[in-house]
Order: sequence, then structure tokens, then C-alpha cells
Amino acid sequence: MKQEAVFTLTITKINEQLFTGEANAVTVPGSEGVLTVLAHHEPLVSLLKTGTIRVRKGEEITEFPIEKGLLETSYNQVTILV
Repeated sequence: MKQEAVFTLTITKINEQLFTGEANAVTVPGSEGVLTVLAHHEPLVSLLKTGTIRVRKGEEITEFPIEKGLLETSYNQVTILV
């Protein structure tokens, strides 16, 4: 069975690290609609609105409710500030 590609994901609040590690996908409430980022995504910056961040690694899904934030992807890394 082929292993799904991963990327490095960091979700940070002021003075608090919510998530750091590898993920297969992250779905966020973008300002223009729901956005899913996979490994090797093109560079992107997006504002985030109220909703839920869903992190998927394998079959495990972890959720983080947010009020607003910022997402940046580059070089197979995703950083989310909330």
C-alpha cells in the first residue's frame, strides 16, 4: 500500500502551540470559502474566518475551533496563526 504524502504543519496561538508535526491534509475556513491543503501545495497566503480547522494524519482527524487567523503555505510547510 502506497503511503500518502505528508507536510509539516504548525498551528499557533499567541504564547501557545496548538499543533506541530506531520499531516496529510488540513482543511480551513478561508475568507473566500473552505480550503483543503495537501502536501506540496503551491505557495499561498489566506485569511481565515470563524470555523474549524481539521487536521488529518492517516485516519485520525483533530479539530481546532477558531475565530480568525492567517494561513501560509510554502516549501511543503503550512503555518497557521490564530
